[in-house]
Amino acid sequence: MKLRAWPPAHATLAEVVADLGPLRDALSGAGPALCPPGSGDEPPASVPSAPDDLALVVGTSGSTGSPKRALLSAAALRASGEATAQALGGHGTWVLALGASHIAGLQVLARSVLAGTDPVALPEGPFTAAAFAAATDRAGGCHRLYTSVVPTQLVRLLDSPVGRAAGARYDAILVGGAALRPDLCARALREGLRVVQTYGMTETAGGCVYDGIPLPDMEIALDEQGRVSLGGPCVAHGYLGLPQLSDEAFRVDGAGRRWFRTSDLGSIEADGRLRILGRADDLINTGGYKVAPSVVEEAITAAWPAVRDVVVVGLPDPQWGEAVAAAVVLQQPTEGATAVDATAVDPTAEGATDLAELRELLREALPPHALPQRLLVLDELPLRGPGKPDRAALARRFG
Repeated sequence: MKLRAWPPAHATLAEVVADLGPLRDALSGAGPALCPPGSGDEPPASVPSAPDDLALVVGTSGSTGSPKRALLSAAALRASGEATAQALGGHGTWVLALGASHIAGLQVLARSVLAGTDPVALPEGPFTAAAFAAATDRAGGCHRLYTSVVPTQLVRLLDSPVGRAAGARYDAILVGGAALRPDLCARALREGLRVVQTYGMTETAGGCVYDGIPLPDMEIALDEQGRVSLGGPCVAHGYLGLPQLSDEAFRVDGAGRRWFRTSDLGSIEADGRLRILGRADDLINTGGYKVAPSVVEEAITAAWPAVRDVVVVGLPDPQWGEAVAAAVVLQQPTEGATAVDATAVDPTAEGATDLAELRELLREALPPHALPQRLLVLDELPLRGPGKPDRAALARRFG
């Protein structure tokens, strides 16, 4: 199976949208499989032992170490596109607000090809509410309008009257790439934005669980430790050139259904929806207790309204093994970054003014071992990939 580098490495989003022929050919089986550049080492010219209808070889975000390339068949991408249309109420026109080298942006293009509609791309440069609104206007009065964003982009839309007005015109705004905080989701819904929280990864052709419910023909399974596996027609065929890792992460059951074992922990709520608790390797082991960062993050945003964004990590600690550490971005960011243990953070911030006050705010919501022991106030969080918080870089910021 031959590979072709696409999209071009330095092409603008508008240039990519203007030339979707290679993607159409790949999805139909008429052309070579496509491999976006910039995913680690240069790929080989061909892929041995690939599925006959291999369409995309896409780099993962590298959350578990070195990025890997997932082998996605045309059948998997078509299944994902049709299931998405079924879940959202039909095919429509998509606005491309993400880069075209990651699966989320590529799926916007693939869904457009499958729908027979022309996607509209944002201009080059930083994401702004004004640019998003202009792209929304260019999409015109189409039958159904969709887009896909990451949480940081959603925050920028909500912070702008222009962004809120544009967002309210969409039939669905898929939000993925990183966890969507409950308070941010509630805020978007109050403003009339029809947000859909998606969960998935490159290995599942992008989001395959919408608002906790799997897409049609997809399934969720949890093992004894709560590790999440996803099964169905959207699952990739493995990793390029990594047979051992492929065997560890992918399997085919007796019914021929492909499964991918994620690195995430989850639970099934009383209403049957999947709740992601965080990555298994992000769990904080403090004093013999396991703490899920997402639980602490949700408690902080609920108790401290001035927090715009928060990420919780574990830091080495000689007494407890790991200390729970919270990094926050306030609605009105402070100048620079300040590491705080028991000193003032921001005397004007609503909620807590120092670590001790934050711990008091959280005592009714969290057990003592889950209360933050370190606090860091930043102007913005370090990110990697499509809007994911860079926890390793953040831990280094604590010093």
